[in-house]
Amino acid sequence: DRDTDKKRIEELLEENMVLEIAQKQSMNESAHLGWELEQLSKNTDLADTRKSFVFELNECASSRILKLEKDNQSLQNTIQELRDASLTSRESSLKFVELEKENQQLSKKIEKLQNQIEKEKQSNQDLETLSEELIKDKEQLQVVMETLKADKDRQV
Repeated sequence: DRDTDKKRIEELLEENMVLEIAQKQSMNESAHLGWELEQLSKNTDLADTRKSFVFELNECASSRILKLEKDNQSLQNTIQELRDASLTSRESSLKFVELEKENQQLSKKIEKLQNQIEKEKQSNQDLETLSEELIKDKEQLQVVMETLKADKDRQV
């Protein structure tokens, strides 16, 4: 009986050591998952900051486009006035050519800014998609963490 008891005690001690090792591993995994969750939450904060920055850029670009469009309209009005006046002097024709060039440059700038806004909108949509994916990953990691905690509690 004593030999049987000693063997049983040794088996229980071994089993206890195995359970302690498993518990430590589980705690390490939980700590690592916690760290990953923190990193994900930091990344989502950065994504939110980037979204607001992109929004500000879009607003700034839109206001610049409106200003350039006003300037363009003003130049077109001036060109039309010059045409209406039918001034044939050399100065008016030079000014007309100059205004035409400036008008073309402004049109190109407007086009570039509109392209830039489209790119920013696409980037913003991509960031929103990424943010949603990160939130889903975070929720999945939380479920895994809860499962691991439950397993650890059961093992303990």
